[in-house]
Amino acid sequence: MNPQVLAVARAARAASRQLAAIEPLRRDQALQAMAAAIEGAHQPILEANALDIAAAVSAGRSAALVDRLRLDANRLRSLAASVREIAELPDPLGAAEWQPARADGLQIGRIRAPLGVIAMIYEARPNVTIDAAALCLKSGNAAILRGGSEAVHSNRALIAVVGQALAAVGLPAAAVSALPSTDRSELLDLLKLDSDVDLVIPRGGEGLIRFVAEHSRIPVIRHYKGVCHLYVAASAEHDTAVRLLIDGKTSRPGVCNALETLLVDAAVAADFLPLAAAAMRARGVELRACAQSIGWLPGALPATPEDWDAEYLDLVLAVRIVDGLDAALAHIAAHGSLHTEVIATREEAQATRFMREVDASAVMWNASSRFNDGGALGLGAEIGISTTKIHAYGPMGLESLTTRKWLVRGQGNLRHPIPG
Repeated sequence: MNPQVLAVARAARAASRQLAAIEPLRRDQALQAMAAAIEGAHQPILEANALDIAAAVSAGRSAALVDRLRLDANRLRSLAASVREIAELPDPLGAAEWQPARADGLQIGRIRAPLGVIAMIYEARPNVTIDAAALCLKSGNAAILRGGSEAVHSNRALIAVVGQALAAVGLPAAAVSALPSTDRSELLDLLKLDSDVDLVIPRGGEGLIRFVAEHSRIPVIRHYKGVCHLYVAASAEHDTAVRLLIDGKTSRPGVCNALETLLVDAAVAADFLPLAAAAMRARGVELRACAQSIGWLPGALPATPEDWDAEYLDLVLAVRIVDGLDAALAHIAAHGSLHTEVIATREEAQATRFMREVDASAVMWNASSRFNDGGALGLGAEIGISTTKIHAYGPMGLESLTTRKWLVRGQGNLRHPIPG
């Protein structure tokens, strides 16, 4: 066990007790200070980010990864605004909710409480450093952050900004801390500390998430890959379906709520697929098509079995013709990732069945997959989109970073009276 990792975890545990005890106003003051510190440190943050971008480009990393890695003045302003929005949200811990007193005088209630110490493991997303820090602070949790090596300079700069904000309001630096390095051995040590860390949330590629889940002694909420589908039903309005496809696939292809597979009802394939092909071709999307659909998709490559399970995170789209709703549901059941699924249809009964039967954290009817997002769904910022059904499912906002504990107020009540 690396003594530095153990020290980080134990300091975070001590800080978590302090965070849980302070008034909500103090936590909000820390967030306001964090937003101001981000705005005042644009130059050093962007200089650090430029080092990471240059290294990623030099290493031949994908355009989607470079996009996730990139910070600019607009993104930093958005980060600061997001932190202020979190500060203005209601206190997620809230007041106790008491039931009416029972006949024996016992009163029972419940109250939301922080989880304690949350370890956030992530790749190539420096914005997660700020999102996780802000959400954990607002919900009274201490955070241990472990970003990937590809964003090491950016993350260090952002952690320094968070540290300045904590110091400005007199909160312990260990309330938001980072592992000493990005060495995998340190991550393995952290994942053993089930007495000091309460929850692990990995965000990144499938390999990272599997690694964390396989090695952790601490409960893990998995934010798995997003193999998201758009099913264009026979009754779909074609212009609407094309717009859903464009937004879901091309607005930001490197995110987990981007579309990866287009399913088209056989009854409308001849009419709809040429429209879809033209829209995708105009936006540089490579198509991987099933044997039935490839004839309507000029320039498409033949799809392989692996394409139906692929999270491309790039301008690539798999296309398949299906024989009706049952076939679409069967395909999604076999290849979906419990993330986001979309149906384009004008038939309410069909949409209702799709929304009821599809197993995913969010199901959309005539709405873009990109709406599966904490901000878009009214949660404010999110710490990620959980595809684990226990505790949290879908975007994890403030409430998902708390638990509920029972409160019992008595008058000397005994469960079993003492004899004599």
